Amino acid sequence: MPKFSKAQMDSIRNIKTRQTEADFLKKENVVGVGIGEKVTGGKPAGKAALITYVTKKQDPSALKEEDLVPAFVEGVETDVIEIGQPSAQTEISREMRTLPDNQLSSKIRPVKGGWSVGHPDVTAGTAGAVVFGREGDRAGKYFILSNNHVMANSNEAQEGDPILQPGSVDGGTLPDDQVAVLSAFIPIDLTPNVPLEEHDNLVDAAIAEGSLQELDREVYWSGYIKGSLQKDEVDTGLRIRKTGRTSGYTSGEVTGIEATIDVNFGGNRTARFRDQIVTTPLSEGGDSGSVVTDHENRAVGLLFAGSTQATILNQIEHVRTLLRIEFV
Repeated sequence: MPKFSKAQMDSIRNIKTRQTEADFLKKENVVGVGIGEKVTGGKPAGKAALITYVTKKQDPSALKEEDLVPAFVEGVETDVIEIGQPSAQTEISREMRTLPDNQLSSKIRPVKGGWSVGHPDVTAGTAGAVVFGREGDRAGKYFILSNNHVMANSNEAQEGDPILQPGSVDGGTLPDDQVAVLSAFIPIDLTPNVPLEEHDNLVDAAIAEGSLQELDREVYWSGYIKGSLQKDEVDTGLRIRKTGRTSGYTSGEVTGIEATIDVNFGGNRTARFRDQIVTTPLSEGGDSGSVVTDHENRAVGLLFAGSTQATILNQIEHVRTLLRIEFV
């Protein structure tokens, strides 16, 4: 059952236009705009609000007038939530060659969800799950699902490139550790090549084809994914979980939906993503690519970014549609 009434949600959607988002995202420290539950005195207030996500909350007296978030926008209540700076979460340090006592950074065959994976030019991310193609030239084929920035090096790779398991930062090398070839990725609009206001990103996603003998649909700890949720089934308060290369098995809940978020991709590159899911912090660097599920093991989102205060997911419905894949 939805947490908030359709009337409440529609009133927020009506004022959460691209122009409103653009105006808010120009304010100091603002990195996102979404829909969530208002928090008062550190506790949920039981009502929906237009959420402004900031890197750091500041006293209103320290801000210029144009950087203040109004308490109401056309009668809709607002809230300001601190989430830090969301960044694409590959393992960024090549100094960390291994993770002590973490088998998810080791080599495994057949490959399962939750283990280290990556393009040779990327440190490491997570193999989210093994999926299969549902139509056209992908029908009957099996793929590793992860992020573009994990398996396609943020648009820099080419289809047919080798994919390593484990990722290079975890000791994966060619040819011994190649497990798949990059089959497809959804290009990401990035600054400075594309102005931020023109970005239309929905997913950071890629698939790599491997042989059935080398791949296993099971995800470490949580088991087999049992289908997926439609976008309108994902609501604030939904309890979720994931297994990732760095932080392993973690759980939390959805705190925001329909969010537009600016994500740091390093190298002075930023990407603006629309219609994202915001959750409690579930992840660390290297967990990118994890498939996040509900507690019935239905896929909810594809983890791709986060901070110490929040994790950001692509809606799994968008991932499935754009890559033409299924879980079962």
